[in-house]
Amino acid sequence: MKKTMQFLLAGSLLMPACHAQVSNEPAYLQSVDPTIGSVGALLEPTRPTVQLPNQMIRFTPQRKDFLDDQISSFPLNVVSHRLGQVFAIKPNTFPVAPERWRARQTWDHALEVNRPWYYSTYLVDEEIKVEFTAGKKTGIFRFTFPEGKTKSLLLDVYNQGPSSWEFLPGNRIRGMETWQNDVKVYMYGAFSEAPVPVQQPGPRAAAAFPSATRSLEFKYAISYVSPGQAQRNFETEVAGASFRQLADNGRKAWDRVIGQIRVEGGTPAQQRSFYSALYRCYERMTDVTEDGQYYSGYSKRVEKADRPFYVDDWSWDSYLAHHPLRVILDPKGEEDMLQSYVKMYEQSGWMPTFPVLFGDHACMNGFHSTIVFLDAWRKGLRNYDIEQAYAGMRKNAVSATMLPWRNGEKTVLDDFYYEKGYFPSLAPGEKEPVDKVHSFEKRQAVAVTLGNAYDDWALAQLAGDLGKISDTALFAPRGRNFHHLWHPEKKMFLPKDDQGNWIPIDPKFDGGMGGRDYYDENNGWTYMWQVQQDIPALIALNGGPAAFEARLDQLFREGLDRSKYEFWSKFPDATGLVGQFSMGNEPSFHIPFLYNFTASPWKTQKRTRFLLDTWFADNIFGIPGDEDGGGMSAFVVFASMGFYPVTPGIPEYTITSPVFSNVAISLQNGKTFRVSAPKNSTVNKYIQSARFNGKPLTRLSFTHTDLMAGGHLELEMGPLPNKKLGAE
Repeated sequence: MKKTMQFLLAGSLLMPACHAQVSNEPAYLQSVDPTIGSVGALLEPTRPTVQLPNQMIRFTPQRKDFLDDQISSFPLNVVSHRLGQVFAIKPNTFPVAPERWRARQTWDHALEVNRPWYYSTYLVDEEIKVEFTAGKKTGIFRFTFPEGKTKSLLLDVYNQGPSSWEFLPGNRIRGMETWQNDVKVYMYGAFSEAPVPVQQPGPRAAAAFPSATRSLEFKYAISYVSPGQAQRNFETEVAGASFRQLADNGRKAWDRVIGQIRVEGGTPAQQRSFYSALYRCYERMTDVTEDGQYYSGYSKRVEKADRPFYVDDWSWDSYLAHHPLRVILDPKGEEDMLQSYVKMYEQSGWMPTFPVLFGDHACMNGFHSTIVFLDAWRKGLRNYDIEQAYAGMRKNAVSATMLPWRNGEKTVLDDFYYEKGYFPSLAPGEKEPVDKVHSFEKRQAVAVTLGNAYDDWALAQLAGDLGKISDTALFAPRGRNFHHLWHPEKKMFLPKDDQGNWIPIDPKFDGGMGGRDYYDENNGWTYMWQVQQDIPALIALNGGPAAFEARLDQLFREGLDRSKYEFWSKFPDATGLVGQFSMGNEPSFHIPFLYNFTASPWKTQKRTRFLLDTWFADNIFGIPGDEDGGGMSAFVVFASMGFYPVTPGIPEYTITSPVFSNVAISLQNGKTFRVSAPKNSTVNKYIQSARFNGKPLTRLSFTHTDLMAGGHLELEMGPLPNKKLGAE
């Protein structure tokens, strides 16, 4: 007990170097809690990631989730969001033996600190304190050991394939690990004192230290380019830096991006949820350039770079709100990311969908980078090769397969789509005749039709903006393909076979796991709203504004017609339920804002405030579904500020009830966009009147140009809805 107390006191003396200064941090930075959402609703949790904004090194302890009180290892880098890590390290006070690499180490929640730039935990059985802070391509671990025990660091790898650890003279070490079968990742590091190497069979090593050692640091750098580049990254960024200096630099980097949006009002819980969501939006994409070069998984070689090259984006998740948010906050960075897409196309021959380090990770469905490019173009971003981007998007639209989770040339199903205007479905139990259809992901025929209709609309719009009139004529009709699957009696998008016959299904529950025969991760009640590109047409299909509004009401009230466990056994992604509305999955994000296109915009205000309060609490359960590296958090940022981009590609924002009385966004052009709602509260949640730059608004929207000019949205708030506002 005495030894433990001595250690805890010693640990408390270490804390001021990088964490106890919380009291001196601005309130917005103190509000960031990386553990929010770190227990998943049903599927994946978020992770308390330590990194610099949009930079390569990402760290999080390896455990199942925040309920798991044991850690298996500490990675030197999480290479890609949810796709794996490299180089494991683990402190050890037992004799070095094979079972120690397999041993899990118990931690105490009350003794762990999670900040965007700093992490520490206490391994209670071994009485070891672990600390970490990150640079761009580097990191520093600090281990504080108890007295009177052996001390070692156990080294391992996470992936199959060639790997190695090599102890160099003095205190240096280098390593190599193969990630995702073909990407070589190189490490160069130094211990604060010379170790005694302990050789182990296989891809493991150990560094032993004298029993008198109390505090030990391990500095390292990662490279995707070469062993020599790893050493250069080390010497340039971390060799001469102390733990405190690196942590302070990280805190300043996060201060700059988190402090870009200043809010006042709301509850402390709402501020924590908001600023933690903003932090999540900087987890990816990540800059992998190293001294004017980068490894490309698209050409499978090292490429020269004259600007940052970014990877790790899941466009099915990020096109809705994440990219549009970055267009506001960091347009220059967004331009670099768009040019990275262009380079990926030039190097691989295809415009990617889910670009990661090893190449395009074919996931989900749709080519939504087309929408991302249109949205950025119409919002004035120009510093990328739009002609090359267009060539890549056009090639995807005419030559690439639309099959979910597949890359490559089109199939007979794609040709059918081009001719008939919809992706054909199979009847329940019918055997799949096309061998390229993914055995688990299926055809997703309705989702594919709706998603590609939006993509083709975006391509037609961009073609028009670029003066490519013949392409506008080609793709504009395809942007209306959603009409082909609208069932006029059932008022829903339903599947057809290749003969044009409706396939009778229960759109709530049929289609196999995740509804993937027809939809994707969600059922027909979610996909009936997937026409962001032509909301007036969707309203008309539903029978006009009044019927459309009634259908929206029904969505939030419609039952499951079965138990929750039966429903979620098929639709584990469809979490955060309110009726049939699923807050826990990205296709639902725009739906609450559709009331702004009816005679009852006040219902948007009611719904968004309820959804934020209900599903985005400031605790470990505070994200209702798979967060996907900023995809869901961007919804929280927008909705909390009181506006949202319903249709990326149309440079306009629709207004809802903000949770704060004041919002100020510092823009890169030196101007400030403001939202003022001085009487706003949990009770006064309804907009009574709205003005923009002093002029009354009758329609609850404003343009991107208005925002970037440093506009001022003023909202008078009250406890009861103003049912006339925006109803015209």
